[in-house]
Amino acid sequence: MIDRATVDKILDATNIVDVVSDFVNLRKAGVNYKGLCPFHDDKTPSFMVSPSKQICKCFACGKGGTAVSFLMEHEQITYTEALRWLARKYNIEVEEREMTDEERRQQSERESMFIVNEWAKDYFHQFLQHDVDGLAIGKQYFRSRGIRDDIISKFQLGYAPSRRDALSTAAIAKGYKPEYLLKTGLCYSVESKAGSAVSDRFSGRVIFPWFNVSGKVVAFGGRVLDSRTKGVQQKYVNSPDSEIYHKDHELYGIFQAKHAIAKYDCVYMVEGYTDVIAMHQCGLENVVANSGTALSVYQIRLLHRFTQNIVLLYDGDEAGIHAAMRGTDMLLSEGMNIKVLVLPDGDDPDSFSRKHQAEEFRNFIEQHQTDFIQFKTDIMLRGVTDPVKRSEVISSIVRSVSVIPDAIKRDTYLHDCAMRLGVNEQTLINTMNQNIRELREEKRKELSRRENGGRSIAEGERRTEEEEKRGGEGENAAGGHEAHLEPAGGTSLSIERLIARLIVRHGGEVMLDHVETEDGSTVSLTVAQYVDYDLSQDGLQLSDERYRRILAEAAEHSGEEHFNAQTYFLRHPDPQISQLAADFVISRYQLSKSMAVPEREGDLARHVNHLLLDFRMDYVQQQLKRIQLQMREAGTDMERIRQLMEELKQMQELRNVLARQLGNDIIT
Repeated sequence: MIDRATVDKILDATNIVDVVSDFVNLRKAGVNYKGLCPFHDDKTPSFMVSPSKQICKCFACGKGGTAVSFLMEHEQITYTEALRWLARKYNIEVEEREMTDEERRQQSERESMFIVNEWAKDYFHQFLQHDVDGLAIGKQYFRSRGIRDDIISKFQLGYAPSRRDALSTAAIAKGYKPEYLLKTGLCYSVESKAGSAVSDRFSGRVIFPWFNVSGKVVAFGGRVLDSRTKGVQQKYVNSPDSEIYHKDHELYGIFQAKHAIAKYDCVYMVEGYTDVIAMHQCGLENVVANSGTALSVYQIRLLHRFTQNIVLLYDGDEAGIHAAMRGTDMLLSEGMNIKVLVLPDGDDPDSFSRKHQAEEFRNFIEQHQTDFIQFKTDIMLRGVTDPVKRSEVISSIVRSVSVIPDAIKRDTYLHDCAMRLGVNEQTLINTMNQNIRELREEKRKELSRRENGGRSIAEGERRTEEEEKRGGEGENAAGGHEAHLEPAGGTSLSIERLIARLIVRHGGEVMLDHVETEDGSTVSLTVAQYVDYDLSQDGLQLSDERYRRILAEAAEHSGEEHFNAQTYFLRHPDPQISQLAADFVISRYQLSKSMAVPEREGDLARHVNHLLLDFRMDYVQQQLKRIQLQMREAGTDMERIRQLMEELKQMQELRNVLARQLGNDIIT
C-alpha cells in the first residue's frame, strides 16, 4: 500500500493536462482544453480538461474524472497502479517493498503478461548489447542496415539467442511461469515422446518490441538475418494475438511517435519496422507502421486522438500502390485527411533513406505529397480509354468522396473532381447523394441486425439518449443512468444527486455560526454537518449508498482544519467516489469573471434549505403514491382502508406545509 502522505505528494505534483496530453491531442479552448474523447468514437472534440479543477470529462459519453481515474479507465489499471504511473512520470519515490516471486505469480493474468514481456524485452536488448553472439550477429546486422546505437536504444531493439530453449530456460529460472511464456507468445508448446515442452518462438532473430501508446510492451516482431532469408517465405515472425495484444488494435512506433504527431499535427504511415526506424534516423519522428496489414478502425481511431492528418508513405511499385489504396475509404469515413507519397524506383522508406542524406529525404517528403483524391484519380485513370472502364473508375472515386463526413470537404472534392475529369458537377453530386443514401441504409440494416439486450443497437442508443436527458448530468460512476430508478428510501435520485453534488462542492463551508449546544457552548456547523443533522431529525437518509457515504465522510471530516470537500472527494481512493466528484465539479461552460453573477450573503444557506425541503416534498409524494397503491390492493378490508386513509390525511397535511414553505400554492 502507498501511504496517504505519498499519495498527496503524487497528486499535488500531477498536472492533468500534462497527463491527458500523453494520450490525447489537446487544444486550448478558453480556460480549458478540448480534444477527441479516447473512450468512444468521437468525431468532434467533446472531451474537456480543466486545469483549474484538475479534472476531465467527455460531454458525449460521460467518462472522465481525475488524472488517476483517467489512467485507470484508459490503461485498464488499478488505483494503485495509476498512482505508481504518476509517481514515475513526476519522479516521486514510492517506498514499497519488492514483490516476492509468489506475489508476482498471484498477480492478475494481464499484469503478469506485461511483466513477462517487459522482462523479455530487457533480456533481448541486453543479449544484443553484451553477449558475444549478440554483438557479432545481432548488432552487426543492425549496423549493416545503417541503424545507429541511439536508435537501437530508443526502440529497445534486441537479439534472441539461436538456442531454442535459451529464453524459456532463463525465464523459468527467474521464476516466471511457463504458462505466461505461452500466453504472451514468447514460446510455443512442442510435443514429443518425452512429453510436452516449450520452445522459443524468436530464436536466432533480431527483435523489434511493440510498445502500446502508454509504453507497455505488448508484443514482439522477430526477423531472420539477411544471410538466412533466401528461400524463407516468412522473414518476420510476430507475437500471436493474446489477452494484451491484438494486432489490428496496435501500431508499431506509436509510443515513440505520439508527441511528435501531436506537435506537427500529422502522422506518416509506413509498412514496416525498419521504415519507422529509418525515418526516426532522419529526424522524422511522427511515423508509425501497420506492418503490412490493412488498417483497422481501431488503429485509425488511435491515430485520430492525436491528429486527423495522415500521409501514406509507400514504395512506388504495384504492391506499394495497392497498399496506399487499401483502407483509404475507412480513413476518409473516420474524418482523416489523407495525402499519399510513393517513393521512386521501387524504394521503401528504409532503402530510400540509405541512398540520401537526411535533409534530402525530409525535403522530398515535404515536396511530393499528393492529396489522396488527386492520387486516386491519376492512378486509376492512367491509360484508361474505354468509356465503361472510365465510368467505373469515376464511380469509385465519387464513392470515396461520399464517405467523408464533412459536407464542405465533400463538395470541395467533388468540384475538384468535376474540373479534373471533365464531368458535369451536378451529375457527380447526384451520384454522391445516392451513395450517401445507400451507405446510411446499409448502416441502418447492420444496426438492426445486431442485438443489444433484446433491443437493436439503434433502439438502445435512442433509449440511452432519453435516459441521459432525464438524468440531468449524465451517467453515474458505475456507468448506468440514474433518472429512471426508484430508490428504496422513497425519493428520486435526481434530488439526492443534487444534494450529493452540493456536499462535494460546498460540504466543508460554514453554514451556521455560533450554534448553541445542549451544554451551553457554541459551535459552527458546516453544510455537510447541517444536512446530516437535519435529515437525521426526521429519520431520513439518502437511498444511494455512494451519496450516503459522501455525506457521512464530509460530515465527519468537515470539522478538520483546512478541510476542502472538493479536493477530498476528487482525491478519494475509491474510484467510484472520485469519478462522481469529478462529474459534480466540472461544467461544460464556464462564465468569465465579468459575466459571473456575484454570490450574495445567505445564498448558500437558502439553497441548502430549499434542497432539503425538495427532498422532503419528494419523499412525501412517493409516500402518497405508495399509500394510494396499497388502498387499491386492500380490496374490501375496511379496517386496513381506514388506517391507510388516516395515513393519507397526515401525508397530505405534511405536503401542504411543505408546499407553503417552498412558496407554492397549497395542494388540496
